[in-house]
Amino acid sequence: MEPGWIVTIILGGFAGWLASLVMRRDASMGVLWNIVVGVIGGMIGSAIGSATGFLTTEAGWFMYLVTATVGAVVLLGGVNLIQRGRVR
Repeated sequence: MEPGWIVTIILGGFAGWLASLVMRRDASMGVLWNIVVGVIGGMIGSAIGSATGFLTTEAGWFMYLVTATVGAVVLLGGVNLIQRGRVR
């Protein structure tokens, strides 16, 4: 069951916030950017999870949160690499 758009925004915001804590960018990101990073990270995480078989159609909200957080960390790592020439 795919989450609805409101659940996607809420989980995306939480996933973006968790990723910003992991990547030590929390001070430079606001709520809006946490949501954006989390939703885009969710797309990246879903692609990775589906390709590896980790994310199935029966996955619950927790698995969506995990894959969105992993995708958001990948996204922020790429942003750090582009901005600073290295991953923090």
